[in-house]
Amino acid sequence: MLPFRSEIRNSPTQPTIKIFLSDESLDEKIKKHLEHFKEIDTIEIAESIGQNRASESITVFLKDGVDINKMKTSIDSSLWWYFEEDLVDE
Repeated sequence: MLPFRSEIRNSPTQPTIKIFLSDESLDEKIKKHLEHFKEIDTIEIAESIGQNRASESITVFLKDGVDINKMKTSIDSSLWWYFEEDLVDE
């Protein structure tokens, strides 16, 4: 099972990136990890509604004018690095 998956959500008000973790106990740590991106406006942890397997998700709101596709790639790379480092530390 992958440690996370991310999706771009195109909402009418603001496109967001949703992150679903396989280990929800890491939600706060991942939120803190993502706070170093200057392109991110807000990060929220919320209960997931719908057909997702995770009961919680992390929603990333970007600042105006930020390319959401580039940010998703950057966030995914950063999270892969985070989880690889975490596995090495165990």
